[in-house]
Amino acid sequence: MSRQRIIELMRGASLEVSARDPLAGAALADVVAAGTTVFINAAAGDTPHAIVAAASRLRCAGFRPVPHVAARPLASFTELHDYLRRLEGEAEVDTALVVAGDLDRPVGPFASSFEILSTGLFERHGIRRVGLAGYPEGHPKIGARALADALRLKLGLARRAGLEPFIVTQFVFAAPAILAFIVGCRADGIAAPVRVGLAGPASIATLAKFAVRCGIGNSLRQLTSGHAAVARLLTEAGPEAVIHRLAAEGCAIAGLHFFTFGGVRRTARWLSAAAAGAVDLSEGDTGFRVPIASG
Repeated sequence: MSRQRIIELMRGASLEVSARDPLAGAALADVVAAGTTVFINAAAGDTPHAIVAAASRLRCAGFRPVPHVAARPLASFTELHDYLRRLEGEAEVDTALVVAGDLDRPVGPFASSFEILSTGLFERHGIRRVGLAGYPEGHPKIGARALADALRLKLGLARRAGLEPFIVTQFVFAAPAILAFIVGCRADGIAAPVRVGLAGPASIATLAKFAVRCGIGNSLRQLTSGHAAVARLLTEAGPEAVIHRLAAEGCAIAGLHFFTFGGVRRTARWLSAAAAGAVDLSEGDTGFRVPIASG
């Protein structure tokens, strides 16, 4: 049962690319199935123009592009209007992930994802579904209660606008944090579908670097436990144990979403192999193995 559920989760998984990645287009079809949902992150220095271009390439290659729309880097209402207009017209985008963005200070009039959702431009430009960020281990700059209240407000705003909201979580390395987050959401009356964010295969050193940057404390300690030696830090780690636990628990999630810190090609090949059924449960209750060469 767990093996079949794992395969189902992998078949429905999404992954994330940068607009500047060479695989953000037709080349991605060499390593992952057409029809896969591909999020395009709003990395520092990426312009709306670059994200629109990547979304168009991915759409033409048979993928479902989901661009990030970050509030703080936007210089004006007009820039947001033009960005969404082009996403609809050039890439047939109907789903977006709405985030505040990593800047400490907004470039223009928008400081939060709530503010750009309030403009009415998303529904005006063909967006039907909006992803909102969830934080199973909290946020380094925002308290837990404030996070929950903000999420509830954004969900209500999206629904009133006729949009279908869903939650995409920050990546974590421990299943208990995810399970507790979902239980907490339901207890707070938050019933939106949850897509669980996980880091694809990468070296422990790489995963630790991104975890520190994102303020993920508890599961980072679990990830690095027993890996103090430099040689062990170079060892590759993946999310198999977490996925195994989610499958075994029968956790009601909308799907998995993979961050590609170890490289888009590596994550995509690993995901494709697992989705094709190459899932070895020989590791028992601790996880599974996907027999695929690195690269």
